Amino acid sequence: MSGDSTQVRLLVGKVGLDGHDRGAKIIARALRDAGFEVIYTGLHQTPEMVVATAFQEDVDGIGLSILSGAHNTIFPKILALLKERNSGDIAVFGGGIVPDEDRTALLQAGIKAIFTPGASTQEVIEWVKTNVTRRRR
Repeated sequence: MSGDSTQVRLLVGKVGLDGHDRGAKIIARALRDAGFEVIYTGLHQTPEMVVATAFQEDVDGIGLSILSGAHNTIFPKILALLKERNSGDIAVFGGGIVPDEDRTALLQAGIKAIFTPGASTQEVIEWVKTNVTRRRR
């Protein structure tokens, strides 16, 4: 797995109608400060917009932040869009308000990790270092 974080590019996406992005910005900044290249999408992105940006920016991983409760719809939609474009190797992980009973199904669907409130930025950084590999050239 990737030990050189300077080569890994990440997209942090705020998908859906969530109007609160403080956590996503904190994670994006922490990942950037840890040496990753980070693109932050801003608020109110659709799954299609996130995937389009992921391709445009040639990312290795997508971190999704969600508070609205639409994770069971939005996360699988992003996985399906990536698969349609033969890019299921982009690691997708999430954070926010995701009840325990939904986590198992999302992980089985292909989401690589879900960080809930209380997870430290260092925990996310270490997970990315261990689980997201450079996929370009």
